[in-house]
Amino acid sequence: MTKALQDRVAIVTGAGGGLGRAHALMLARHGACVVVNDSDGAAAERVAAEIEAAGGRAMAAPASVTDAEQVAAMVHAATMAWGGIDILVNNAGILRDRSFAKMDLADFRLVVDVHLMGAATCSKAVWDQMRERRHGRIVMTTSSSGLYGNFGQANYGAAKMALVGLMQTLALEGEKYGIRVNCLAPTAATRMTDGVLAPDALAHLAPEAVSPGLLALVGDDAPTRTILCAGAGHFATANVTLTDGAFIGRDDDAALRVISEWDRISDRRGEIVPAYGFTQAERELTSAGFTAPTMAVNR
Repeated sequence: MTKALQDRVAIVTGAGGGLGRAHALMLARHGACVVVNDSDGAAAERVAAEIEAAGGRAMAAPASVTDAEQVAAMVHAATMAWGGIDILVNNAGILRDRSFAKMDLADFRLVVDVHLMGAATCSKAVWDQMRERRHGRIVMTTSSSGLYGNFGQANYGAAKMALVGLMQTLALEGEKYGIRVNCLAPTAATRMTDGVLAPDALAHLAPEAVSPGLLALVGDDAPTRTILCAGAGHFATANVTLTDGAFIGRDDDAALRVISEWDRISDRRGEIVPAYGFTQAERELTSAGFTAPTMAVNR
């Protein structure tokens, strides 16, 4: 029987253990050739060997996702071996949790560098060939800490919400080239959540309970611009919405009227998920009575 990802080539970053390992094993079971990336080469080798022992195809790729040369070499090796990259799962990450008052800016930069710049570096490395082949699937790993905030995770939350913005834009830019870009927001018991969640809770949050959601984001019928939340076998989607709002104008009392009209401005009845960022500007201009074309350049 043909498998859903038969002969697709997938890179999973941070796949030496935890959630990345679970992703890599799941993709391999569904027929993908898997590039197992991790900064720990021995861990990457172990997971690649585990996939091969189960009858799958894999190669270990020790590399730091923040090193563009190492990432380019990883992509080149996979392309030479298997013809091209179909799927990129940006999973690599670290934690440096502290309250913002106690957080060193060096730790803030480090977390943003690994999560955001690592995902951007890897996505950039596969972007051109995905455009040329007119097919690609990219998954960013976001988090509820970014979507909704979490005490002690200002650096992590900022990086994870930035990945949503990266996903939104790459999905728009990649649409006509057959590239679909999505986010996965996992809750899983890994080295990163050890000590953060209660032991009894962690027992229900195996990484393997998250990975089934990944298949929907990377298959032929994958959506695009979707944020899939997954944990303990439960799946839901999250959205960034826009309320109807209210036209206030710019008279001298506008600032005071924003305050007095706050309930109407923030009323969530009738809110939408904008198709693109300029939906906000279009709505604002229409509300102000502007009827001419909004965009100066068609994209």
